[in-house]
Amino acid sequence: MGGYFDHNATTPVSEAAREAWQEAVERHWHNPSGLYREAGAVKRLLEDLREELADYFGCEPERIVFNSGATEGNNAVFRGVGGGGRVLLSGVEHPSVRDAASAMLGERVAELGVGASGAVEVETLMGELEEGEIDLVSVMAANNETGVVQPWRAIGDCCRSAGVRYHCDGAQWVGKMSMGGLGECDLVTGSGHKFGGPKGVGFLVLPEDGRELFAGQRGGPQEGGYRGGTEDYPGIAAMMAALRERVKGEVGAAENREWFEVELKSRVDGVRVVGAGGERLWNTSMLVMPAHPNLKWLTRLSGLGFGLSTGSACSSGKENPSHVMEAMGLGYDEMGRVLRVSSGVETERADWEALLEAFEAVWGQLESGERPRGSRSLAEI
Repeated sequence: MGGYFDHNATTPVSEAAREAWQEAVERHWHNPSGLYREAGAVKRLLEDLREELADYFGCEPERIVFNSGATEGNNAVFRGVGGGGRVLLSGVEHPSVRDAASAMLGERVAELGVGASGAVEVETLMGELEEGEIDLVSVMAANNETGVVQPWRAIGDCCRSAGVRYHCDGAQWVGKMSMGGLGECDLVTGSGHKFGGPKGVGFLVLPEDGRELFAGQRGGPQEGGYRGGTEDYPGIAAMMAALRERVKGEVGAAENREWFEVELKSRVDGVRVVGAGGERLWNTSMLVMPAHPNLKWLTRLSGLGFGLSTGSACSSGKENPSHVMEAMGLGYDEMGRVLRVSSGVETERADWEALLEAFEAVWGQLESGERPRGSRSLAEI
């Protein structure tokens, strides 16, 4: 995995998660809603995991709903917004937030600008809250494309003071940074595959009051009636095993990422790091390359064995420019030269060094017009 630098899109399943899933499908595959002994044992195990996740968030277990991931959770959040007031989103939210809010709430949705820093200004939010008529504020913990950290704690404080619910998309935060304080947000969403768990499993943290509004899936009494459908206990067990590793382990450090950025700028003149002036996740670099389309960079780096992206995996392949880059003031030409590098907890200094050498080699090829030798096409990888 040394050449894999797209951890913000998805992560490899950890060994602990794999072992937990294997044990669960062999020994605890029964329906937790069943009335027989084996089913009751699975139900107890499931509730133990709910309590464990609640402890990480510092909230009551009744607020935890297991689901298929952040996209489902985000849809449940906006489906449950009551009232007739405005709903405020930052200009850099994930498509599963933006699209869900727009489809369900239409003209009630208003945008909070972020500017070149990529972060919401708390003073601006306070001004909006003072005007009243706001039913929900949704600002992510950290951005999936740039790694820019939002002032989510301060935003939560402002919303509580104003009596407005706050939803925090924690997909890029949970498993990378400390979860302390996240449970104080009214609503939190996340996905297991972002931190070493399997795909198709995640969670929604419900508010302390008005939980009944945020039922994401009708059709059964499972998850307290908030999410109908037989629970995927093996998937949940695997997700929690992965999270347990991350919570007990050391939070990643930005030293290798920072070293890479400094060295890259010295070897490829004109590289710019988006959001460099503010707080970012320790693993993420969004780079504006000085020349050549990002797909050329991506293809050649892939041919050398390195996996990275041009931005959000959920937006890849679309002709429209990234709304995140647009919100941060990048021009259309710059957007076409953006690459996202995102490492994992297992990424070592040697991996960063190898990536740097690959960037330098590709830069030389592109500037000279040289065709890559012995590289594989994307279709072969």
